[in-house]
Amino acid sequence: MEQLKKNYTKADISSAQRAMLDYAAKLTKTPGKMTEKDLVPLRKLGYDDRAILDINQITSYYAYVNRVADGLGVVLEDFWNKIP
Repeated sequence: MEQLKKNYTKADISSAQRAMLDYAAKLTKTPGKMTEKDLVPLRKLGYDDRAILDINQITSYYAYVNRVADGLGVVLEDFWNKIP
């Protein structure tokens, strides 16, 4: 878990997990560069359309909620700042 937090690309995870995280990272960092080709690795590793949609929606929703909170200056409660 610690390795995932620090750098998922160096974590001991499956190829399918890595493809999912690569997709989510690209969608988060450069959403305008996403193409149908980004789905190929996911499909090759067994993700069906429903699973890909779930990955996309969860990633997008998380980004949306964070941007709304950041844009409104929401300050986290002390509890969240203490999580390692």
